[in-house]
Amino acid sequence: MDDDGHSLTHLTNDGAADGNWKLYEAYNELHGLAQEFSTPFDAPAVLVVGHQTEGKSALVEALMGFQFNHVGGGTKTRRPITLHMKFNPDCHAPLCRLLSDSDPSVPQDKSLHEIQAYIEAENMRLEKESYQFSSKEIIIRIEYKNCPNLTIIDTPGLIAPAPARKNRALQSQARAVESLVRAKMQHKEFIILCLEDCSDWSNATTRRVVMQIDPELSRTVVVSTKLDTKIPQFARASDVEVFLSPPASALDGFMLGDSPFFTSVPSGRVGTGHESVYRSNDEFKQAISLREMDDRAALEEKLGRSLSKQERSRIGVSSLKLFLEELLQKRYMDSVPLIIPLLEKEYRSTTRKLNEINQELSTLDEVKLKEKGRTFHDMFLTKLSLLLKGTVVAPPDKFGETLQDERVNGGAFIGTDGLQFPYKLIPNAGMRLYGGAQYHRAMAEFRFVVGGIKCPPITREEIVNACGVEDIHDGTNYSRTACVIAVAKARDTFEPFLHQLGCRLLHILKRLVPISVFLLQKDGEYLSCHEVFLKRVASAFDNFAESTERSCREKCMEDLVSTTRYVSWSLHNKNRAGLRQFLDSFGGSEQSNAAVNSSSLSTELSSGFASNDRQDVKSKADVKLNSLAPGNDSTASAPTTETRLADLLDSTLWNRRLAPSSERIVYALVQQIFHGIREYFLASTELKFNCFLLMPVVDKLPALLRADLEATFEDVDNVFDISTVRHSLGHRKREMEIELKRMQRLKDKFREIHEQLNSSQTMSRA
Repeated sequence: MDDDGHSLTHLTNDGAADGNWKLYEAYNELHGLAQEFSTPFDAPAVLVVGHQTEGKSALVEALMGFQFNHVGGGTKTRRPITLHMKFNPDCHAPLCRLLSDSDPSVPQDKSLHEIQAYIEAENMRLEKESYQFSSKEIIIRIEYKNCPNLTIIDTPGLIAPAPARKNRALQSQARAVESLVRAKMQHKEFIILCLEDCSDWSNATTRRVVMQIDPELSRTVVVSTKLDTKIPQFARASDVEVFLSPPASALDGFMLGDSPFFTSVPSGRVGTGHESVYRSNDEFKQAISLREMDDRAALEEKLGRSLSKQERSRIGVSSLKLFLEELLQKRYMDSVPLIIPLLEKEYRSTTRKLNEINQELSTLDEVKLKEKGRTFHDMFLTKLSLLLKGTVVAPPDKFGETLQDERVNGGAFIGTDGLQFPYKLIPNAGMRLYGGAQYHRAMAEFRFVVGGIKCPPITREEIVNACGVEDIHDGTNYSRTACVIAVAKARDTFEPFLHQLGCRLLHILKRLVPISVFLLQKDGEYLSCHEVFLKRVASAFDNFAESTERSCREKCMEDLVSTTRYVSWSLHNKNRAGLRQFLDSFGGSEQSNAAVNSSSLSTELSSGFASNDRQDVKSKADVKLNSLAPGNDSTASAPTTETRLADLLDSTLWNRRLAPSSERIVYALVQQIFHGIREYFLASTELKFNCFLLMPVVDKLPALLRADLEATFEDVDNVFDISTVRHSLGHRKREMEIELKRMQRLKDKFREIHEQLNSSQTMSRA
């Protein structure tokens, strides 16, 4: 077949050609509409994906039939370039029209040099921005005698940077490009042209990215570029056989066309300068044809046989061009009946939005705006209450947070040791929660973490320093020593958790605002365009939440200060029996007088925990001490009791040398006091946050927001920013009117095409 024979081989007369041109023009306009207005559908197109060094730009130029862009290493474009190509035998030079970003509905005639300058200017502009790449397409319409009837989207080349730290900038660019390309591949209407520059199909550089979106390669055409450089690398005919017809397992899918295509593009640029290789695009096109013939001859020489018809149909740019053109035309034909109802649906949706804008414009007066503001206030509070009580309307994948996310965004519970509790041990840690469920999980984590805290270690130095000197004698008071240590340890341990809990719950409450706004939008109760008013409502809620949390935290702080300033033994005697058992356990195991003394002291300390329960804790030591009273006949035991009492005073009151028994007594008392403070702090803090942070959102917030709302109504113009809203709505109205006109024109075109197709099918049956 002649190289020009691929163009419109399916056409048998001028009427058919004219019908196909209308089809291409309709789809080109549909693609432009989708790009400009972000419609939920798009026109079929060929999306070219490849790395920077895989000959992507050269192949695109070969498919076009002329050169127009720079070819070589590096980033040549930072925006996708859409090329709407149309075969026109009367165009002996490329006729290019650029759709400007300011007014895409009016194509502007541009020379190739002007288009190059525009692309370079866009590259320079984006290079200075933080993201450096844009998904908004540069759309060019081209008519030329060598062009196929194709729509090709040339994406920025993928980058494979080195992993070193010095390449961080390039690594960031690589992630940005891959994200952009992946987003483009998500369009189900697009045929993906996946370029690979490898002689071994087990190396999947570009396919690795493509198969993340199209795992079966069901809408992907794989192309091996730079065939002329690979043929000399093969030493055996069997290697060439495997390369031309790779097994299905090597490509991991069922690609379009069943097997890869193989292309070569001759090097050299078109121009009149001494560095140019070709004087015209016709010479460039002829060189492509000669390159195909040389590649086929070289393959046959390596194989030692002639290429089969199937193999020849996969080699060369012309074969790829014909395959893509026929494939895209079939997609066009098949999609015509589906496009019409989609256009109808989008037309109805846009008409509804236009009616809403007209309705919005008609209500921009003071009385109606006040009424809308009050209605929004009531609905906003309703959504807040619904979120706290529980709902599944808001999608968890968009608004929910796992416990790990919550810790990152709202702060974690971290003790004095700087460690976090393993989040996997908290119930529902992996679930994405919001609202009341998230509040409950945070409070449960607080109970879990704080409830498991043990008293920090106590050193002998701390005990000795805590003894000090009394104001009336220089003896030691180990009860006071234990209290001093316990309250200091408790204050240092629990105060950080109080601030962390407040910060966490405040984060959860503030998240209610965007979720409530989503629910209002979902129900059609959102005040569109009134951003100033909405920010005022959100700010009022945030201020209320912050002040309420601060007030609640101050109340909890008062409780913590009171329990760590003065020790009331009635708060710490709940485990009196356990303390007595602990003291008795080591008192009976020591054989010295100090052990007896410590046992006697344990009895006295135990009896001091609750004076109203003195009879229950009376011990044998009390009976022995009573024998010293006048009139008691047990005179034989008096010297022993007196000795024990003296030893007791000597080891606890007069002696500053810290004995093991005294140290253990102090430690036991500190533990008892610390745990009592912990239990009281945990219960009171949870109760107060529920009463003074959660409940005010339900019973105090409505009145406060209502008062703030009425105060704002004194300056309605500024609060609702009426002039800006009117200008914004007017702009949106004009855009939608243009969109509706273009949709109506497209509907008429596709209906006409659909009728022509039906009539052609009827005639063929006849």
